[in-house]
Amino acid sequence: MGGAVSAGEDNDDLIDNLKEAQYIRTEKVEQAFRAIDRGDYYLDGYRDSAYKDLAWKHGNIHLSAPCIYSEVMEALKLQPGLSFLNLGSGTGYLSTMVALIIGPFGVNHGVELHKDVVEYAREKLDDFIKNSDSFDKFEFCEPVFVVGNCLEISADSHQYDRIYCGAGVQKDHENYMKVLLKIGGILVMPIEDQLTQITRTGQCTWESKNILAVSFAPLVQQSRADGEKPDAVQLPPVTVRSLQDLSRIYIRRTLRNLANEDSQGKGMVQRVPQKRKRRRCRRRRINTYVFVGNQLIPQMVESEEEEQHVEEEHKEVEEEEEEERDLGDIEILKQVSVLRDQIMALPLPESLKAFLLYYREK
Repeated sequence: MGGAVSAGEDNDDLIDNLKEAQYIRTEKVEQAFRAIDRGDYYLDGYRDSAYKDLAWKHGNIHLSAPCIYSEVMEALKLQPGLSFLNLGSGTGYLSTMVALIIGPFGVNHGVELHKDVVEYAREKLDDFIKNSDSFDKFEFCEPVFVVGNCLEISADSHQYDRIYCGAGVQKDHENYMKVLLKIGGILVMPIEDQLTQITRTGQCTWESKNILAVSFAPLVQQSRADGEKPDAVQLPPVTVRSLQDLSRIYIRRTLRNLANEDSQGKGMVQRVPQKRKRRRCRRRRINTYVFVGNQLIPQMVESEEEEQHVEEEHKEVEEEEEEERDLGDIEILKQVSVLRDQIMALPLPESLKAFLLYYREK
């Protein structure tokens, strides 16, 4: 499934194409997509395919097409502080993007059938927290992944504000999914070849809306011998944050806000630079007249001088774009280092500084 938009050269290029095709429609979803490089979730040797609008699978590892994830993120209508459950959480790519929007006071859980994929997702999450330049620009709700079958979740599990199921749901399991949703919550899942948004409007009432025609592999049902009781999946507990965690969140938030105010006071606008689409130049034609027999006939002839001018203009535009990208990259590096510099300047023991930095080394 996919192929709805043109392939990009890199992550930003892919996001530009998704925006142009109206798959990404809100600023918060765009920011999350730009912050998480899709290529980082591919195995080495397969990254060249990361920026195509296509699904990718290798063994148990699977990523849906970017256009699907875009529609899912928009349909979930995420807000800070919400609880989110990802059924079939896979590589953790979607859960990590969700984490940037729901923030540190949200809940972010994932259930994945394959143990090796959960381990892969945890590795990718750790790499994002420790190494990504985007991490310091957002408040984050760290995803928690568990191994298990989505259709065997314990009956006494808590409910969620937002749920996404990344595998095809048969009609018999529709109500099972709905019960996991809080009143007022939104469930997005593929059912009967339609990506569907379901809103729970009351104790026993729901509203459904088809979003997009899709083709997903069905949820795997656990095979077991006759009379054998299935292993119930225990979802992670919803816990109150420790005083240490709260202190880290509010110290980082305060320092980030001070840095933003300082930047605005100096007239600096913090932004993620987008690539400008290359400007097309049209060649100008000039009128000349030629004699054909006894008649004077007008002809359109390209001016060689104009053609040379157009080539020079193309070169100037490319140089301007390259300079703008370079300045944008420098600006991003400055923004990333500001929070770290502020924390390192605090009169605190080194161990506390490391804690505030999430033990990041850069």
